[in-house]
Amino acid sequence: MTMPPHAPAQMPWGPPPPPVRQARNGLGIAALVTGIVGLVLGIVPFLFWLGGVLGVLSLVLGLVGHARARRGEASDKGAAVAGIVLGAVTVVVSLVWLVVIVMAVGDVADDLEKEIREQESATAAPSEPGPATPDDLPTESAPAALAFGGTHTYPDGMKVTVSKPRAYRPDEFAAGHTKGNSAFQVTITLVNGTNKAVDITTALPSVRDGAGAAAGQIFDGSGASEPFRGRLLPGKQAKGKFAFSLPADADGEMQLEVGPKVLDYEDAIWTGPTA
Repeated sequence: MTMPPHAPAQMPWGPPPPPVRQARNGLGIAALVTGIVGLVLGIVPFLFWLGGVLGVLSLVLGLVGHARARRGEASDKGAAVAGIVLGAVTVVVSLVWLVVIVMAVGDVADDLEKEIREQESATAAPSEPGPATPDDLPTESAPAALAFGGTHTYPDGMKVTVSKPRAYRPDEFAAGHTKGNSAFQVTITLVNGTNKAVDITTALPSVRDGAGAAAGQIFDGSGASEPFRGRLLPGKQAKGKFAFSLPADADGEMQLEVGPKVLDYEDAIWTGPTA
């Protein structure tokens, strides 16, 4: 029996296999990089808004990249998850900075308005005023140099205590810490011995190392820094935690400055060894 002259030739080995789909790993890596850059910008006071934008972008890219990895279209699931975590941390840090700055601006505006009213009252007052009353006396004192663990008491009764620095180990998602540096954490306690509520939102310490260089503040997901919030009522106390990154060659010394409220109180100074 002969084959028809126009019969199609048959492939003895069967149909070719379907093409292999290549992994699409771009989104996971992009989420990780965006999250790292966003977190670095998020801890900077006047760039936190840009960090927040990058944090949201990192979240979106990470979620989409994670979904691709679950469907088997990508192999960078770890990078996508890290991008999601970094994006979430960056958004939280940016929101904290937003609240702090908004409240600080509000306090400054209130203080300026109060000062203007006082100047107007002084202008309308007699040229020879009577003796000063206790309310006319300043509530701040000159900066005091204290050892860590000591307490500075202001004339109006407000007290500030800074604990001795203790070693701190930042977690893997920490921002503000440089590899090779030493991390230290202090606890600041505020006690309101006045007869009025005091807004302590702006009680933010600054630190310098033994060489006089400014130290970076550390933020992570394990409570490295927990700033003060709101108003402290008379007779009450509040505690805040703050961690800082110091170079290993900083001579084991640290200097911290902090006051209960910007403009109302002068910063007191604490110095001493970090060991």
